[in-house]
Amino acid sequence: AEERGPSRYFAYLNLFLFNMLLLITSDNLLGLFVGWEGVGLCSYLLIGYWYEDVDKAKAGMKAFLVNRIGDAGFLIGIFYCYQIFHTLTFNEMAQLLSTTGHFDLRLLNIAALFLFIGATGKSAQIPLFIWLPDAMAGPTPVSALIHAATMVTAGIYLICRMNFLFMLTGDTNAIIAWVGVGTALFAALIATSQRDIKKVLAYSTISQLGFMFLALGCRSYFAAVFHLMTHAFFKALLFLGAGSVIHGLHGEQNICHMGGLRKKMPGTFLTCLIATAAICGIPPLSGFFSKDTILYSALVGSSNGTVLWILGLTASTLTAFYMTRMFVMVFMGEYRGEAHPHESSWVMLLPLCLLAVGSAFSGLLGIPHGLHLLPNYLEHYLSAVLITFPEQATNISEHLAMGIATSLAAAGIFVAWFFYGKLSRAETAQKGLRPFQIVFLNKFWIDELYDIVFVMPFKSVSRFFAKIFDPLVIDGLVFVPVRLSSGLAILLNVLQSGLVQFYLLIFLMGGVWILWISLKGWVI
Repeated sequence: AEERGPSRYFAYLNLFLFNMLLLITSDNLLGLFVGWEGVGLCSYLLIGYWYEDVDKAKAGMKAFLVNRIGDAGFLIGIFYCYQIFHTLTFNEMAQLLSTTGHFDLRLLNIAALFLFIGATGKSAQIPLFIWLPDAMAGPTPVSALIHAATMVTAGIYLICRMNFLFMLTGDTNAIIAWVGVGTALFAALIATSQRDIKKVLAYSTISQLGFMFLALGCRSYFAAVFHLMTHAFFKALLFLGAGSVIHGLHGEQNICHMGGLRKKMPGTFLTCLIATAAICGIPPLSGFFSKDTILYSALVGSSNGTVLWILGLTASTLTAFYMTRMFVMVFMGEYRGEAHPHESSWVMLLPLCLLAVGSAFSGLLGIPHGLHLLPNYLEHYLSAVLITFPEQATNISEHLAMGIATSLAAAGIFVAWFFYGKLSRAETAQKGLRPFQIVFLNKFWIDELYDIVFVMPFKSVSRFFAKIFDPLVIDGLVFVPVRLSSGLAILLNVLQSGLVQFYLLIFLMGGVWILWISLKGWVI
């Protein structure tokens, strides 16, 4: 009610939902691409919703431009798919691959690679992840819906929808797996030092998307979709919980100025506790099952499975650390801010409670077979469209891998609680890790690096063309004929004196000249 232009906000939001539905219900790549571009446009409009703020307007533009890079790759991938299959319908392409075995594997890898480039842009993977943290400039419900649960998972959906192609492209799958685990680890390190509550969740989203790409690279499409579903619940809950905290603190977003909110905001505290435990992978909440399904699929689904599994475990442990750090600094200890916190109304708490139920129990739909607890309903439901890849041999059982991952997550929680449970210990830890904290807090200076490598040279070239090339060359080519015409007009104007005797003199001179040429025997 306090926002200006609510009709514009809901128009953008519903246009986004329309395009998202178009994206996921299309039976061909071209229709999917139309919805893909539509959600990108709506994301730009919603990120820059408060366009009077220059920083928020720039954040929307940044998201739009970075996504265009990925979209260009997606479009090239569509061209390659049409060149290979002569159709863009998913069922027809899958049927051709299953019945015809003479496709050029090199072309299939190229098509898959360009489709993956499109997915990296939309799903914020290295190197096109830089737009998502700035996208938090939009309204918090937008962050919860678009930048946690729906649009950013479009890249995962694309690869899963084209799983019949990616099953055959081993080289591309290796790239996907390494990019995914690299993004998960990289974003997790950055999240450990962020102070803005929405920035912590933004880098957490990038990291969790990296886990999904790790599963895709290991051809475990079910694991990616399973984590996509559970992540939608607990990450949307965390974003809306953050919005409730920001609302209760009258706009404060710095977690260093929070603390002790469990007493002032008990409803928000309990729901965020469930979401935090879920994303940390605490059994039996949803994130425990989906995250460990991904880690085990990395271990058994790739020739480099052990390395990928260790890196994934590291990112998972860091996830438990930075999420516990955020939770403790927001809800535990004593209040460190200046505003007077208050609990949100039931209208804001009701969605949190509904999402808390999903965060707690949605994992029961995809319990791994190795636990022998319940049938895997989600895998059975997806078996018609997702191909299962045979597992590699391993000496580590699923139970042991799950136990190791859970133990490391518990260790991450303990370390974060120990150091950030008391302010004095937190300050001591920060002093000892100051060099690392500076690097992580500044996000490895990736934005500054991109400015130096791409933005500044582009601006310099643009400035050269605008101030030198355009006025001298482009305008020069236009004005040369104009100046020649003007000079000729001045010359002709001298001849047009208006005196009859002058015209008669020119006529006689011309006649004498023609006669002279004729006497010389020249041919005119």
